[in-house]
Amino acid sequence: MSEDIETLSPTTTNEATARAADDRASAPRRAGSRGAWLIALIALGVGGVALWRAYAIEHGQADAQAAARMELVARIDELSRSVDQRKRDLDSLRARVADADGVNKSVREELLGLGERSRHLEDAVANLAEQRLSGRDALALNEAEFLLQQAQERLALFHDAHTALTAYQLADSALAAAEDPVFASVRQAISAEARALEASKPADTQVALATLERIRESLATLPPPQAATSDTAPSSRWEKFISQFVHISHGNDTTTLADRNIGMTRALSAIDLRAAEATLLARDADGYTAALKRARAGIVAGFDTQTAAAKSALADLDRLAGTPLATAPPELGGALRELRNLRATRALAQPPVAKPLTAPSVAPPAPPATSNHNGVGP
Repeated sequence: MSEDIETLSPTTTNEATARAADDRASAPRRAGSRGAWLIALIALGVGGVALWRAYAIEHGQADAQAAARMELVARIDELSRSVDQRKRDLDSLRARVADADGVNKSVREELLGLGERSRHLEDAVANLAEQRLSGRDALALNEAEFLLQQAQERLALFHDAHTALTAYQLADSALAAAEDPVFASVRQAISAEARALEASKPADTQVALATLERIRESLATLPPPQAATSDTAPSSRWEKFISQFVHISHGNDTTTLADRNIGMTRALSAIDLRAAEATLLARDADGYTAALKRARAGIVAGFDTQTAAAKSALADLDRLAGTPLATAPPELGGALRELRNLRATRALAQPPVAKPLTAPSVAPPAPPATSNHNGVGP
C-alpha cells in the first residue's frame, strides 16, 4: 500500500488532501443529516404507526357500527315480524271472540228455547199426572162399587157373610188407593158395615158348612151295618131247603133304612146334609135342626155306628145340633149408595172435557182406469 502511495502524483495527493479536508468538513454535516434522517424516519414510523392505529381504529369502529347496524336491523326485522304475528294473533283472537259471541248468543237462544220447552213439558207432565190420577181414582171407584154390590148380592142370595166381609175389605183397600179425600166418609161407612158383618159371626157359619161338607164326604167310606144272625134255625131239612128260595115276612113289619140299598142310604143322608146346609144359609133354625136329625137317623140306621168314622160324624152332628145359629146378617147397601151419590156429585162438579176437532176426511182419489190388452177398460 505504501508503494501505491509513493507512486501517486502530487496532484493526486492534493486531491486526496482536499478530499480528506472536505470529508472532515462534511463529517459533522453528515452526522447532522444522519440524525435528521433518523429523526425523520422515526417520525415517519411513528406517523405510520399512528396512521395505522387510526385506520385500524376507524376500520374497527366502522365494523362495529356495521355490526351494530346489522344487529339493529335484525332486531327491527324481528320486532316487525313479532308485530305482524301479534296482529295475526289479535285478528284470530278477535275472530274467536266473535265466534264465541255468536255461539253464546245461539246457546242463550237455545237455553231460552229449552226453558220454554221444559215449561211446556212440565205442564204436559202435570196434565198427564192429573189424568193418570183421575183415571186411577175412577178405576179404584169402579172396583170399590163392584165389590160392594157383589158383597150385597152375595149376602142376599147365599147368606155368605164371610165372603161379603172379604169383599168389603177389598173395597176399602181400593178406596184407600184413591187420592181424593172426599171418599173418606165412604170408607167410614164401609168400616161400619164390615164391623156389623163381623158381629154376625160369619166364621161360625163357615165352620158349620165345612163340617157338614166333611160329613157328607165321609159317607162314601162308612161301612154298612153288620147283618144280625137269626136265633131260630129251620127245624127240618125241607124248611132249610125252602128257606133258601122263599122268605116269609109279616105285613105289619115296618121297613127301615137298613133294608134299603146302601147306595140309596148314602144318597138320602147326603140329601139331608145338603138340606141342613141350605137351611143354615137361610137362617131357618127349625129346618136346620130337622135336617140334622134326619141325617143323624140315616147314619145310625144305615151304617155301622161302631166304626171311628161313624162315631166322629155322629159327634159332629150332635155338636152342630146343640150350637145355636148365628145372628141374622145386617142389612147392607148404605156404603154403596153413598159411594154412588159422591161419584154423581163429583161428575157434575167437573167441567166437561172438550172433544178435539177432527178434520173432515177426504176420500182418496180414484185410481185411473187401466186398459186391457185390447184397449178396453175393465
